[in-house]
Amino acid sequence: MNQSDCTIRNASPSEFEEIGKLLISVYSQLEDFPKENDQPNYYKMLANIGDFTNHPETELLVAIDNNKILGAVVYFNDMKYYGSGGIATQEQNAAGFRLLGVDTNTRGKGIGKLLTQECIKKATDNKREQLIIHSTLAMKTAWKMYENIGFKRSEDLDFMQGELAVFGFRLKINS
Repeated sequence: MNQSDCTIRNASPSEFEEIGKLLISVYSQLEDFPKENDQPNYYKMLANIGDFTNHPETELLVAIDNNKILGAVVYFNDMKYYGSGGIATQEQNAAGFRLLGVDTNTRGKGIGKLLTQECIKKATDNKREQLIIHSTLAMKTAWKMYENIGFKRSEDLDFMQGELAVFGFRLKINS
């Protein structure tokens, strides 16, 4: 499998449950990330990932290769639906994405980067001035990828999710 074989598109409702299971698997395997019994509401949100698409201008994007779901991310064209802690939901003229996850069997093949680039394209096409994301220390691999793409740490977006420190990033978009 290589990047050129992968298609990024909006997930169909029939895929929502499978995507939720994939994200639960990905997040629960992260070292130093809260487990389901520590943050049951977070994992319930992952299981019901398709619910985000009930909000206007919110899309569940999926990476597909040979009809296999390799990864997914939720794109928010309006930050008021972003649903995180901290001040991110108050940001104006901004888009964001959350809950990016890639199947553990296909990590390191650029799927996360493709999903991120699709979110950047959507934010650019929608004439947003910035793209906002959050990450944790347990997601250092993704963190490095975001910084290599051009995201900058933005401490004003940091917040605590229970005992978990969540770190904000911004990417300025030149539309």
